[in-house]
Amino acid sequence: MDLSLQSATAADPDNSSGREPRRVSVFGSTGSVGVSTLDLIEYTNKHSEKELEIVALTANTNVELLARQAITMRAQFAVVADETKYLDLKELLQGTDVAVGAGEEAMQQAAEMDADWVMAAIVGAAGLQTSLTAARRGADIAFANKECLVCAGSVFLDAMAQGGGRLLPVDSEHNAIFQVYDFDRPERITRILLTASGGPFRTWSRDQMAQVTVEQAVNHPNWSMGAKISIDSATMMNKGLELIEAARLFPTPSSDIEIIVHPQSVIHSMVEYVDGSVLAQMGTPDMRTPIASALAWPDRVASPSAKLDFHTLTDLTFEMADAEKFPALRLAREALELDGLAPTALNAANEIAVEAFLNRHLNFLDITAVTEQVLDSFGFAVCRDGISLENVLETDRDARHKAREIVAKLSC
Repeated sequence: MDLSLQSATAADPDNSSGREPRRVSVFGSTGSVGVSTLDLIEYTNKHSEKELEIVALTANTNVELLARQAITMRAQFAVVADETKYLDLKELLQGTDVAVGAGEEAMQQAAEMDADWVMAAIVGAAGLQTSLTAARRGADIAFANKECLVCAGSVFLDAMAQGGGRLLPVDSEHNAIFQVYDFDRPERITRILLTASGGPFRTWSRDQMAQVTVEQAVNHPNWSMGAKISIDSATMMNKGLELIEAARLFPTPSSDIEIIVHPQSVIHSMVEYVDGSVLAQMGTPDMRTPIASALAWPDRVASPSAKLDFHTLTDLTFEMADAEKFPALRLAREALELDGLAPTALNAANEIAVEAFLNRHLNFLDITAVTEQVLDSFGFAVCRDGISLENVLETDRDARHKAREIVAKLSC
């Protein structure tokens, strides 16, 4: 399942062919990763000899920011997924050269455009279809949407292999592993150490977490992220999903992928080799650093992110991840071991539970409780079937329906 990454690593390591990501599309441009990507591209255009061109930008509902981005970056095409926002976007872009679209068909049209490098930053399973379309036509995919690999790993990797593009992880942890992993000799690797900040409730008891508010949960101590990812970080489901993602990306047995809590978020992940050497990638907690790595790979490009100051750097500490306090870690590991469609159901149920919490219909601790009940209700029989896009979508739909039923019963 790691063929896309291995071929990416081997392809033109010195860039002698001159192939560079020149034409760029950003899916989810108004989210935190999308905003950071465009900020980096704007910086790159001002500080490099070659300009990156924006082909398409997409957003879910935020037409005001999307329009400003499209004008500033001179995008060819701007798409809002919410069809009811079409006229608003059209009015905001009236008199410009930016083409306007709305809805699923327009999103697919954007994915089919000839961008060389695509940032896949749509949160959740909603980003699957556009990522598959871009992958199949051969684009290099910089993906911040881990759900593509979690809920449809084999389908997505097959699409990458079909198109021949390069798969470039943007999550800071996976990008860190990508930079220090020896793909040519994976048998020399003994462990992957996936770091986690521990989120805002790392030192809280379960009794304390039972009273958590939405405002507390979205207030991450280190990273500036969107609401959904911030909640996932607070429950540590985000790290569970990243565990599954790492197992899809790197040819190391899942039993040799460990999660370790590193509250300072300076070391973004580590790879241990047979001789005892541990290679770590370090940097400030700024998403523009891993985005820059993916944007320029296999080269390097200057980034406006703050640099580490080793003279003032605080102590670097590490703790064991507590799967009893944060059962999302256990659920993700169980889903990974079952494989098949279990991760699909896990992701779908979690998305519904997080949405319910953000809408104040569910208590914080019930997020993982709902997810576990959904997985138990399937009995994992569905996970034994072969994987296709059709049964991924069916499982996703069924798990969401079941999660909504459970949320309705628990709704506060």
